[in-house]
Amino acid sequence: MSLVYQTTVTVAPWDTDSHGMLRLSEALHYTQQVAGQHCDQLGLPQQFMDEKGLFWAIIRNQLTIHRLPKAGDSIRLETWPMPTTRTCYPRACLAYDEAGTLLFSCHSLWILMDQKTRAMVLPGKSGIDVPGIQRENTPPAPRSLSPIREEGRCRRQVSQEDLDKNNHMNNARYLDWVSALPVWNDDLRSANLCYLNEALEGQMLTICWAGDSENRLAVDIRREKEDGSFDRIFSASFEFDNVVL
Repeated sequence: MSLVYQTTVTVAPWDTDSHGMLRLSEALHYTQQVAGQHCDQLGLPQQFMDEKGLFWAIIRNQLTIHRLPKAGDSIRLETWPMPTTRTCYPRACLAYDEAGTLLFSCHSLWILMDQKTRAMVLPGKSGIDVPGIQRENTPPAPRSLSPIREEGRCRRQVSQEDLDKNNHMNNARYLDWVSALPVWNDDLRSANLCYLNEALEGQMLTICWAGDSENRLAVDIRREKEDGSFDRIFSASFEFDNVVL
């Protein structure tokens, strides 16, 4: 049983954007799929997790883009778990082109949740042991993000196509929403993504954003309450090669 797992995938045309490049959301999907494949090898397949009444969820991602592949490109994905913390299971994933050049990397923080109560289950109480290793090429870790002072906003409803098998909005779909904003810039170099609450089908969410002259864009997605307050669902900080606003 190897703690470093590798596989090769070919970028499908339907996984690309209008420029023919891999969509950011699909880059995250690739990292999640290869993590699932590795968990199968580590003795943690979906059937086992269902028997335990648990499911995996991601609370943070740090995505770093060097170059996005295009349709037809073959890429090698390499993933490994890092040492478990008190609250989560960190995991790294790197994507290389056929020449061995790094395309993108992702450092994800995974947690376990109870399928019935939707409450977080700490590693020490879960009975799930994932051995982890440290490597020199580990991508930078994601960080927490504070609420933004918004400069613009729009609203969007969670649809069935946004959901994953856990019946909440798939974390990769937030990137599809954000990349459709009028202030989006295609020259993305890094994204710090925080998933703060579940979003369910039919819920109307408010997307707020703020940019600056230093090539950054900050985004909050909120669920408004009747009393005027809100829950933060998703928060992100993006850095680009060119000025956003």
